[in-house]
Amino acid sequence: MQRIILTIVLVAFSVVSGIALWNHGFWGIIAPHFKSFGGGQVLFDLVIAVSLTLTWMTKELRASGRNPWPWIAFTLVTGSFGPLLYLLTRKPSAR
Repeated sequence: MQRIILTIVLVAFSVVSGIALWNHGFWGIIAPHFKSFGGGQVLFDLVIAVSLTLTWMTKELRASGRNPWPWIAFTLVTGSFGPLLYLLTRKPSAR
């Protein structure tokens, strides 16, 4: 069930991101965050959220003996796609 939800979120996010890139281009998505304090706040919030996610992901990958750097690089380049794909591809933990 969890993988189904993650897959739906990833597909929906991919569609929305693709449409935004098609209509506005990469800079068209980023530029509004530099035009007002409100946009800057949203960008700052996203940076904090991605930093927290990277911290969690790095600790989990190191604990499982895996190299976190490919996931860190992928997340820094693609944003939320990195953690979403990581969650879809990671091995289930023993509970």
